[in-house]
This record gives sequence, C-alpha cells and structure tokens, in this order.
Amino acid sequence: MAAPAFQHTVRSPALFAGVGVHTGAYTRVSVRPAPANSGIVFLRTDVRDRDNRVPAHGQAVCKTQLGTVVGNAADVTVSTIEHLMAAFAMLGVDNALVEVDGPEMPIMDGSSLPFIRVLDRAGLSPQQAARGYIEILDTVEVVDGDKRAALKPADGFEMAFEIAFDSAAIGRQAIDLQMDERAFREELADCRTFGFLSDVEGLRAIGLARGGSLENCVVVDGDRVLNPEGLRRPDEFVRHKALDAIGDLYTLGGPLLGRFEGVCAGHGLNNALVRALMARPDAWRIRTLVEDLREAV
Repeated sequence: MAAPAFQHTVRSPALFAGVGVHTGAYTRVSVRPAPANSGIVFLRTDVRDRDNRVPAHGQAVCKTQLGTVVGNAADVTVSTIEHLMAAFAMLGVDNALVEVDGPEMPIMDGSSLPFIRVLDRAGLSPQQAARGYIEILDTVEVVDGDKRAALKPADGFEMAFEIAFDSAAIGRQAIDLQMDERAFREELADCRTFGFLSDVEGLRAIGLARGGSLENCVVVDGDRVLNPEGLRRPDEFVRHKALDAIGDLYTLGGPLLGRFEGVCAGHGLNNALVRALMARPDAWRIRTLVEDLREAV
C-alpha cells in the first residue's frame, strides 16, 4: 500500500461515545475536519472558562501512567489518546479537530478497531499540502533499567517490540513488522489493552481503572485470562504494546520513516524517546514524497 504524498483530514465528522477506562466517565467525541498543517488538536467542549485546545504533540504530554495524557498551559488535559492517535497515524489522518466533552477519550473495546471503523465511515479528504515524513537519520535511544526504546534509520516504518511477564498467560513475546495501513489493520488494530486483576484495587484507589471491564480490557489473573472469549491472537499482548507505541510516536507531529525498537517499554519511555529525538535535530529530517516524485521525473 503506497504511502500518501499529500496530507489528509476527515471528509465528514466521525462521531462516537463511550466510557473512559480510568475515569469511568461517559464522553462523546466528534472528530472534525481541520486545515492543512494544523495537526491533531483536542478540544474540550466541556471547558469554557479558559483555553480548551490541547495539541497532540510530544511536549504536551504531561502524564504517562497507564496511558498518554496531553495538557496545555491552562491545565486542561485529555487522557488515553494513544489508541485514536494510532488509528490517525496508520490511516493517514494528518489534521483533525477532536472535540471531546470530558477529560478522557472513550476506551471503546480497548483497541484501535472501533476508531478505524468510524473513521472509515467518515472517509478522508486529500489536502493541498505535502505530507511531511519524519525520516530517522541516526539512532536515538532511551534506557530505563531493563527497558529500552530506540528509533533507527530504515527505508520504511518498522515496528519491533519485546515484552516479558512472569505470568504464563503472557510470558515472553516479540514481534517485528513492516508497518503500513494494511499491516496495521491486519496485524495490530484489533489488539486490546490488558491489565492484571491483582492491580485493580490499587489502581482504583488512586483514581485509575474505574471504567475498566472485561468488555474493554484483557484481564489476567495469575496465569489465566479471565475474558470468556479468550484472546484475539496468541500474542495479543505484545501487539497491543506496539499499537500503543505507534500512537505515542505520532505525537512527533508526523508519520515515521524509521525503525522503532521497544523492549518492555511503555508510555513513559515512548514519550522520553519522542523528546530525545526532538532534542537531536541532527538525527532526523522532514522528507516529503512529493519531492521524491519530482526528482524521479
């Protein structure tokens, strides 16, 4: 599937609603068309007394505990944006205004698939601006103990991830995929977030996981998966971690031409990598496929 040379936005509003996995609050969302070069911006329609626009870029990420939260200078935040951001990244949505009437994006079924379905119904419209790809020129890596995340030069977008858990339900899993829209739809989009039953009480005590259930999360108890339907894929766990990473990386402001490697990484390390790359202007450049086409003529 050829990478798009021009920017795209949604053709018509994409509407959906649901509960937030952490707040438990029911929120309604409208993804609306936005001008070229405006990027992804969240707008809290329930906030009217201060700046309610929150850009989805790496410097705006303010929390990363069990999800990615973006905020602005007025202390307005939107949490759990990563699954929608992954859908935006891989479907090629460059510009969109995401109106949400609460503090957290709906978790839907815990994957990106419901977002893909509503975006498919809305359709995409090309815009008269070249799509800027972030081409990795030199390796950038962040390390935290036994956790690691890196971006390396590559001809396309590659996603490699490894995880290891003591639970026999998960164990050690790894994937290494060439990523484009088709691969995302077929390999990662339906893979759900997961958590451990033993953690639920502690998470709820600090205001998290209040909307989590077997309907929107794979729940592991010891060495067992509690969901009656079981897993969608034997390695659904590592595939979801890759999905998360794609969403987190899209806060760079554009699609990647490079290889991501994650070892036991999470939202915090993903954002640390985004910030590390932005601090290394010699390690990347903006490349447009329009220029490549002109040079080929």
